[in-house]
Amino acid sequence: MAPQTRSPKNPPAWRSASALPVRPAADIGAVGDTVTGRIPLADPRPAALDPAFSPSAFAGEVVPFGVTAFREGHDLIGVRLRLTDPDGEESLHALRPVGNGLDHWSAEVALLAQGTWSFRFEAYGDDFATWQHAAALKIAAGVDVALMRETGALLFDRAQAEADRPASERRVLQERARDLRDPDLDAAAALAIVGDEMLTGFFRTRPLTSLLTVGRTTDLLVERERAGVGAWYEFFPRSEGASVREDGSIVSGTLRTAMARLPQVADMGFDVLYLPPIHPIGRTNRKGPNNTLEAGPADPGSPWAIGGPDGGHDAVHPDLGTLADFRAFVAEAGRLGLEVALDLALQASPDHPWVSEHPEWFTTLPDGSIAFAENPPKKYQDIYPVNFDNDPDGIRTEVLRVVRHWIAQGVRIFRVDNPHTKPLQFWEWLIRTVNAESPDVVFLAEAFTRPAPMQALAQAGFQQSYTYFTWRNSKTELEQFLDEISHTTSDFLRPNLFVNTPDILTEYLQYGGRPAYKIRAAIAATAAPTYGVYAGYELFENVARPGSEENIDNEKYEYKLRDWAGAEANGDSLAPYLRRLNEIRRAHPALRQLRNLSIQWSDDDAILVYAKHLDAAVAPDGVADTILVVVNVDPHSVRQTTVHLDTRLWGVEPGRPFLVEDLLTGQTWTWTDHDFVRLDAFSEPVHILHVKGIA
Repeated sequence: MAPQTRSPKNPPAWRSASALPVRPAADIGAVGDTVTGRIPLADPRPAALDPAFSPSAFAGEVVPFGVTAFREGHDLIGVRLRLTDPDGEESLHALRPVGNGLDHWSAEVALLAQGTWSFRFEAYGDDFATWQHAAALKIAAGVDVALMRETGALLFDRAQAEADRPASERRVLQERARDLRDPDLDAAAALAIVGDEMLTGFFRTRPLTSLLTVGRTTDLLVERERAGVGAWYEFFPRSEGASVREDGSIVSGTLRTAMARLPQVADMGFDVLYLPPIHPIGRTNRKGPNNTLEAGPADPGSPWAIGGPDGGHDAVHPDLGTLADFRAFVAEAGRLGLEVALDLALQASPDHPWVSEHPEWFTTLPDGSIAFAENPPKKYQDIYPVNFDNDPDGIRTEVLRVVRHWIAQGVRIFRVDNPHTKPLQFWEWLIRTVNAESPDVVFLAEAFTRPAPMQALAQAGFQQSYTYFTWRNSKTELEQFLDEISHTTSDFLRPNLFVNTPDILTEYLQYGGRPAYKIRAAIAATAAPTYGVYAGYELFENVARPGSEENIDNEKYEYKLRDWAGAEANGDSLAPYLRRLNEIRRAHPALRQLRNLSIQWSDDDAILVYAKHLDAAVAPDGVADTILVVVNVDPHSVRQTTVHLDTRLWGVEPGRPFLVEDLLTGQTWTWTDHDFVRLDAFSEPVHILHVKGIA
């Protein structure tokens, strides 16, 4: 049964304005023994960079399907998309030409069902459209009139003989064929038949095809919505609920005390709570405050120096509690609408059980010592990197056991530390194996690395990736970056725009003051459907350790005691702003899409402008949604300029006024395609505008 005939209780797994009646695949003729089909089809999208891998999407994502198609001569063609959903149901969707004669064809389809889809493009000679075009010119000019009329009548005969065409259409076509053959029919009446919109509609829905050509079939993996949409918040559970002893030393917070912070995170509108490693921490070469080489007896060490006498990657640090406490933490987070993401860091402290039990899993130097981790000029004397080549089967088995262990505790999201320092084939194997058992598990790649390995990790299976966003700050840099993540790599890489991390406090945040924090949060929350914030961002923590991009008194190496409630009560917190951004994201489906961003223009080199539009036909509630974001990216100035908009993107003709509402301030204005803006970085450096409709 074709998807469009399903009952409301069993709706189609897609939304599209371009759906066609499904015709059996058996009607399709063979391409032949050449690479090129009778009608050439090239550059199908979506596509991964490497054809050995499949493109991907997330449930509810609007995917632009596109292909280049053309034929010789002047006869017209049509192109359609044949989609097969995870249940094997087929649907057909008409593509439209885009790009002013560049032979590009496109259609947007919202894919609602999780699972493996497949698609292919089909091109055909559009016999009715070809006749319609020629007949309109020739009959009007008195050239080959009889021939054009008989050609049209023969096409109508052919169409009305099609068994799957509705009887009402067949009757009309039979009558119009008779009319075209009527010798008393004058030219004006014949031209009326040629241009009849009802007839055009018949053939738009059920085109008359010839020379049918079929492209190759491509799989498309559609993963759960959280694989592509979510607001992340990171905190260290040992800091939440930590207390100070009389001697000034600090008692670690626990998973139970950290549960008290969960309602505040949920109230800010976040969807995912990310925890750094919660495992036992080694003592050997433990780092002290600010990454010093000597730790005092009360210094907790880095959570990424995993393993000690109390266990390794499958254990909970005794200071934090037990596995039962962790399960309670996950359950409470879930009750509040938060998913817990756990760090997966494949490395070990010198005290990890792996080191004594499996020394072959590490690299031994000529002097007999084990190599510690380095990222010049940084050195991590407290960490041994894993060697994946000495015993690949052994390390694969152990890591899979660890991941399955945490899945059993309720974890469905893993943030993977430095995956680009491990073999790519290992990740391809691990993610494929885990997702075959647990399709809902999501892996985020913390891979601040070169474009090639970052993109390769995404193709190999990582559902999300950190990006270069933190270092893209000027208008030009951001325009290039946002266009790339929305269009160049969006078929296989889903960006997670973290605004800061424990390791990254950029100069922009160090010296941009509070405006910089608002600017970066607003861009991250609106430019991509997934973004993240590390705790302390809402308190404007911007003092760096001298000569570094890290916060001074880095939380990686010590406890951090913060007065969240006091800061918000005194108006010294960005939490209300983050809460409003997340409210806007949840209210506007255009912001929960990745591929719909379009860069707009301004006359100022610091005013960034972009639009995110969602057509009604693919919107979840059937209502079009358009958001305009205008940002002064200079946190030190007041800027005023004219912005220039391609309003046709959201169905408004240039020059026609329309209403916008600023979702941050509540102000409303009447805009056109050219508008004056003034953005004061010291009060409100951002407009997030909802297009309300024609003025």
